Amino acid sequence: MTRPASAGAVPFRATLGRSVRLFSAFRKEQTDPDLFYGTLARDTVAQLRQYAELDGAVVADVGGGPGYFADALREAGARCLCVDADAGEMRLRGGRLPGDAILGSALDLPLRTGSVDVCFSSNVLEHVPDPVRMADEMVRVTRPGGVVYLSYTLWLSPWGGHETSPWHYLGGHYAARRFTRKHGRRPKNDFGSTMFAVSAAEMIRWARRTPDASVVAVLPRYLPWWAHPVVRVPLLREFVTWNLLLVLRRRS
Repeated sequence: MTRPASAGAVPFRATLGRSVRLFSAFRKEQTDPDLFYGTLARDTVAQLRQYAELDGAVVADVGGGPGYFADALREAGARCLCVDADAGEMRLRGGRLPGDAILGSALDLPLRTGSVDVCFSSNVLEHVPDPVRMADEMVRVTRPGGVVYLSYTLWLSPWGGHETSPWHYLGGHYAARRFTRKHGRRPKNDFGSTMFAVSAAEMIRWARRTPDASVVAVLPRYLPWWAHPVVRVPLLREFVTWNLLLVLRRRS
């Protein structure tokens, strides 16, 4: 069951046009990160508003980096705590730390149990060695009745290897070595170190079995509404979904 969006908020619509806009912005991630992440952050907040009232809410942005999502969440009226394990990532925008920044691991969140209304994470799960532990931590810090919004890039999707794609289809270590030979440096998203293979099946199974939260939605985050049923098709969903979104509500 979803909650109505805040008064005055633009209704979220998962249309084909929206998907085209997101993928067009995605092509500029490396050359114009402000454009890409700003576009994605605004879209994400509109999507999140379907499930949670943000005005006045306390939101934890897990792996929030330089704070693009935190800024958009604050514009929606939320108090956002940006948690990241890498201080360098948090300073990428002009060297400044995002407001209410907390240095800490997603695998052991430095937050009290049940302390936030919404626990949010975008494209971080594939960068931790224990995705289930991170997901469990997100549920733990969310208050009863609160919302967990967790999205991540699937390993078998076209962008599963990030900047080493599409060579990750021949193996993550091979893709990283190939990138190193070509560019003279290791990739930022280095398989086995800063990037890991996370499937849709693994985390959907976790979401359905976790005793402390109920599943609200399982969606291909960037795709139009008519493509949503793909998440129900084993194997195909690993390639087509691209980015999986899990929305859960913390049980009382």
